[in-house]
Amino acid sequence: MENNKKISMIKLMSDPQYQGKHIILIANQVFTAKTGKTANKIIDRLEKKYPKEIPAMTYIPKADTLILWL
Repeated sequence: MENNKKISMIKLMSDPQYQGKHIILIANQVFTAKTGKTANKIIDRLEKKYPKEIPAMTYIPKADTLILWL
Protein backbone atom coordinates (compact mmCIF):
# COMPACT_ATOMS: atom_id res chain seq x y z
CA MET A 1 0.00 0.00 0.00
CA GLU A 2 1.44 3.32 -1.07
CA ASN A 3 1.38 6.36 1.21
CA ASN A 4 0.01 9.25 -0.86
CA LYS A 5 -0.14 11.78 1.99
CA LYS A 6 1.04 15.21 0.91
CA ILE A 7 3.86 16.56 3.08
CA SER A 8 3.45 20.24 3.91
CA MET A 9 6.13 22.71 4.90
CA ILE A 10 3.94 23.80 7.84
CA LYS A 11 4.03 20.29 9.33
CA LEU A 12 7.78 20.07 8.82
CA MET A 13 8.35 23.40 10.54
CA SER A 14 6.52 22.23 13.66
CA ASP A 15 8.38 18.90 13.85
CA PRO A 16 11.18 19.13 16.46
CA GLN A 17 13.42 16.64 14.60
CA TYR A 18 14.11 19.29 11.94
CA GLN A 19 15.14 22.09 14.33
CA GLY A 20 18.56 23.49 13.53
CA LYS A 21 18.56 22.09 9.99
CA HIS A 22 17.95 23.17 6.43
CA ILE A 23 15.07 21.23 4.95
CA ILE A 24 14.30 20.70 1.29
CA LEU A 25 10.92 19.46 0.13
CA ILE A 26 10.63 18.15 -3.43
CA ALA A 27 8.44 15.48 -5.04
CA ASN A 28 6.78 14.89 -1.64
CA GLN A 29 10.15 13.88 -0.15
CA VAL A 30 12.12 15.58 2.62
CA PHE A 31 15.89 16.07 2.56
CA THR A 32 17.91 17.66 5.35
CA ALA A 33 21.27 19.40 5.58
CA LYS A 34 23.20 20.84 8.51
CA THR A 35 24.81 23.65 6.50
CA GLY A 36 23.75 25.92 3.67
CA LYS A 37 26.65 24.67 1.56
CA THR A 38 25.46 21.08 1.88
CA ALA A 39 21.89 22.19 1.15
CA ASN A 40 23.07 23.77 -2.12
CA LYS A 41 24.77 20.53 -3.14
CA ILE A 42 21.58 18.60 -2.41
CA ILE A 43 19.51 21.12 -4.41
CA ASP A 44 21.86 20.76 -7.40
CA ARG A 45 21.53 16.98 -7.29
CA LEU A 46 17.74 17.10 -6.88
CA GLU A 47 17.24 19.56 -9.76
CA LYS A 48 18.88 17.00 -12.06
CA LYS A 49 16.86 14.12 -10.63
CA TYR A 50 13.51 16.00 -10.66
CA PRO A 51 13.80 18.56 -13.49
CA LYS A 52 10.06 19.34 -13.59
CA GLU A 53 9.68 19.83 -9.82
CA ILE A 54 10.29 23.05 -7.90
CA PRO A 55 11.99 22.50 -4.54
CA ALA A 56 10.96 24.35 -1.38
CA MET A 57 13.81 25.06 1.03
CA THR A 58 13.99 26.69 4.45
CA TYR A 59 16.04 26.73 7.62
CA ILE A 60 14.28 25.82 10.85
CA PRO A 61 16.01 27.44 13.81
CA LYS A 62 16.44 25.69 17.14
CA ALA A 63 13.80 26.44 19.76
CA ASP A 64 16.07 28.76 21.75
CA THR A 65 17.20 30.82 18.73
CA LEU A 66 16.18 34.47 18.57
CA ILE A 67 15.29 35.89 15.16
CA LEU A 68 15.74 39.59 14.47
CA TRP A 69 12.79 40.92 12.51
CA LEU A 70 13.17 44.38 10.95
